[in-house]
Amino acid sequence: MMMLSRRGFLLALIVSALPFRIDAEQPRKVPRLCFLTFDPGTTQSNRFIAFFERLRDLGHVDGQTITIDYLSAQGQGERFPALAAECLRLKADLIVVTTTPAAQAAKNATRTLPIVMVPLGDPVATGLVSSLARPGGNITGLTFMASGLAAKRLELLKEAVPRISRVLVLTYLIDPIAPPQVQEMEHAARSLGATLLVQDIRTADDIPAAFDAGARSGADGLLTTSESMLIVQRTRVVELAAKYRLPALYPFRTMVEAGGLMAYDSFTPELVGRAATYVDRILKGAKPADLPIEQPTKIEFLINLKTARTLGLTIPQPLLLRAEQIVE
Repeated sequence: MMMLSRRGFLLALIVSALPFRIDAEQPRKVPRLCFLTFDPGTTQSNRFIAFFERLRDLGHVDGQTITIDYLSAQGQGERFPALAAECLRLKADLIVVTTTPAAQAAKNATRTLPIVMVPLGDPVATGLVSSLARPGGNITGLTFMASGLAAKRLELLKEAVPRISRVLVLTYLIDPIAPPQVQEMEHAARSLGATLLVQDIRTADDIPAAFDAGARSGADGLLTTSESMLIVQRTRVVELAAKYRLPALYPFRTMVEAGGLMAYDSFTPELVGRAATYVDRILKGAKPADLPIEQPTKIEFLINLKTARTLGLTIPQPLLLRAEQIVE
């Protein structure tokens, strides 16, 4: 029998272990995230920037430690089924959705791939999950909806401008989060002595006609529900509200930043950023079914005094004191 020297024995051990060492040093698979949104634009120029910033802070850098496919419906909700199918074709490891129709399309496309909601409408009422505490299935994330928000917006509008009695409501009823908001407003309107003039917006081209219809019906105030269609068209909505001199209260702060009168907004950057922590936990092995869905804990009230002056309005002092931000 051939005897090995001590040096030869050590060399043989190293050689025999070499294949295992090579295997261990193979690069890890870079996870792929598919981001589905209604909004046009890019990851660097939209209202979801807090999500991407937080994702980077957690170590998920696009092109390095993660691959992000940004798929936009370009304001056309009917495109979501095709975009969800594209996520599967791209072999995504996880889908992030920013609006309820996108979430529904993703759920219809896969019951196994994790789906994370950047804050969107009520996922229980729309059938996306079984409960907030125990979502079950493959969907989790955050919602910006909370009971009473739609009614509160009407109350604040009436408090700011008590003379208002006929309120034009712009809504996108094809989105399942819209009808419950309209119903909540209608219930509140009865107790506040207001009449709602509801206009369903299907495309951006419907918006001017909706304002014309409101004017013919004597609208003296404006509300919108909280769908992506209306936030994407915020500049047009705000400009037409100014043209028709309608005091308005919106669901998103960006509409005040665009020149709108007031906003009562639960869609905060903090809430948007929290969605990235769900992505991080899932990529580290957590199951969507085990991650409770978060609701907003902060609601921002904003008032644009420049717009108020243009409309000839004096906002009551108690409301000014309650505002988190006043735009001069």
